[in-house]
Amino acid sequence: MFGEDEEKAVRVLGVDPGLTRCGIGVVDGGVGSPLRLVAVGVVRTPSGDPVQERLLTIQTEIDDWMRRYEPDAVAVERVFSQANLASVMGTAQASAIPMLAAARLGLPLALHTPTEVKAAVTGSGRADKAQVTTMVTRILRLDTQPTPADAADALALAICHVWRGGAEDRLQQAAAAQRRAVAARRAKVGR
Repeated sequence: MFGEDEEKAVRVLGVDPGLTRCGIGVVDGGVGSPLRLVAVGVVRTPSGDPVQERLLTIQTEIDDWMRRYEPDAVAVERVFSQANLASVMGTAQASAIPMLAAARLGLPLALHTPTEVKAAVTGSGRADKAQVTTMVTRILRLDTQPTPADAADALALAICHVWRGGAEDRLQQAAAAQRRAVAARRAKVGR
């Protein structure tokens, strides 16, 4: 499927965290290759349920998605400050679930800000939700737009990570190789 000069295909689980609606999307692809939708959905929890039950519902669903789709990496929207403290708390609690799931499975985890995701997918960090949804639909060559916006946002996170994560991974690998080379030179000099 991928030539030697193209990036290795990667499967990314994107999560747009939320306590009432948590978007989840899985995308396959690599830099320079067409991306492919694997799955998309939204975990919904009733606002009247106890918080711990809502978090358990989200955890159960994310664990199921991890087992079913076996992602290579997980991308989660970085929680940012909002005026509504209750909303921020719920989002922060929900964002911990995919982070812990990635850690349990030893998967790479990336946190992307909404601005990073919008810029990666639309070219503008100030894009609105409709623009993000339109571009996700085009990038993944979908017949219909993913709804609600939480589903499109989860796919946008996965797309962002496929496109940015490969470059970040190469930079981290190069830095690690450089550190090893410096340590090896120091070890030779120290003898």
